[in-house]
Amino acid sequence: MSDTTQSTDAKPVPQDNLVVTRHTTTIDGQVIAYTVTAGTIVLKEEAEKKGEEEGASEGEKPKASIFFIAYTKDEVDDPASRPLTFSFNGGPGSSSVWLHMGVLGPRRVLLDDDGFGLRPPYRLVDNEASLLDVTDLVFIDPVSTGFSRPAPGEKAKEFHGFTKDIESVGDFIRLYASRYRRWLSPKFLIGESYGTTRAAGLSNYLQQRHGLWLNGVMLVSSILDFQTADFDPGNDLPYLLFLPTYTATAWYHRRLPADLQALPLAEALAQVETFALGDYALALLQGAALPAQRYADIVHHLARFTGLSEDYVERNDLRIDIFRFVKELLRPQRRTVGRLDSRYTGIDRDAAGERFEFDPSYSAIQGAYTACFNDYVRGDLQFESDLPYEILKGLYQTWSYKEFENQYVSVAETLRKAISMNPHLRVHVANGFYDLATPYFATAYTFNHLGLDPSLLDNIEMSFYEAGHMMYVHQASLHKLKAELAGFIAAAAS
Repeated sequence: MSDTTQSTDAKPVPQDNLVVTRHTTTIDGQVIAYTVTAGTIVLKEEAEKKGEEEGASEGEKPKASIFFIAYTKDEVDDPASRPLTFSFNGGPGSSSVWLHMGVLGPRRVLLDDDGFGLRPPYRLVDNEASLLDVTDLVFIDPVSTGFSRPAPGEKAKEFHGFTKDIESVGDFIRLYASRYRRWLSPKFLIGESYGTTRAAGLSNYLQQRHGLWLNGVMLVSSILDFQTADFDPGNDLPYLLFLPTYTATAWYHRRLPADLQALPLAEALAQVETFALGDYALALLQGAALPAQRYADIVHHLARFTGLSEDYVERNDLRIDIFRFVKELLRPQRRTVGRLDSRYTGIDRDAAGERFEFDPSYSAIQGAYTACFNDYVRGDLQFESDLPYEILKGLYQTWSYKEFENQYVSVAETLRKAISMNPHLRVHVANGFYDLATPYFATAYTFNHLGLDPSLLDNIEMSFYEAGHMMYVHQASLHKLKAELAGFIAAAAS
């Protein structure tokens, strides 16, 4: 008698779950009809199953369900000729909601014109600066962000690392291009913050692993070399490269000396950039060998360019850590300034503390983006899930960089190699003057040391904005960014 009892240990097999809706919007006076595909695709890997009698046979093992939202323009004669842009944010641990509902998608979160949050309840408005008029858009949530989850039996931490993250996102891009027949489309990546680290890694992984060559990569608030941002003992580079953003922040909050404060921001920044790479760099290189008079002179100039007291600069031995700066600049007013966008201010309980209690530039917009997306995905896009949509998980605290043991994380060389192999690959880098997470001067330093052949230097272009890490929350910057990216895509796709 055969045993027909089914095992209760069998793991459920995840399935694709896709919802398609159709919409219209108006961008620059042009009515655009478009289709949205929202849902999860199961990412699988090839596996070998060995039977005792049949030998080896191949199968596919589910690894993760990847949530994405794709916008494709309707009534296109040849979809393969239309540019396709894959978008993601950073963290590590961030969903794609920021670029999606801040600048790229057809709907955006309503903030005031300067980018400051409004009181709840929040609302979405049509995004007149969307890039949907020039490119189709696919927003990707890496595993453990958004609605993306590991498959049953898989461990989430397996995806929480530099290489595995690039592989899973890259494999999704390959799968999407295959299923939707977009291999012949001009293809782009756009990433923000750690998403720029991911984008640089993907530029090489997609070429080397899948033979998928890109037309362009757009980096919003870029960090490719972590040495430029890690305030470690013995690493003086961040003190030089953060200084111009300290000056911009002090200028915005009117904390500079009268002569500097009276200058346009660009002129004040030109002065501090010269000082940072000149006298200040030489002083830090000399260390304890710096003569006393030169030390006093550097103290004086640092105080002028930061809005801090000479006593405070001297007690920090000429080296101002970012978290000390955001706490100290407005301490007399019992206020802190933001890290993601130093135009924002916050209030701590402990005005005498060493670090701020929270980043006011994040808390000001977190609620609006979270509420608007959760309503939008279930309402307009009709995708239902009882899972929490993970806007931003703190994966950066446990993220694995084992590939960079005993060295700083850097993908600058990876991007250089990708451009050298594919000389048609273009890069646009967007920078906010008030960004203390990924300062513009650190980004400029990284690209000035990329090591590209002179014949390829024109592949890189940069734009700058009087806003912060998410410069698009600022209305004037949003429209400037749209123009820059649309022009970049048109040039790189032609």
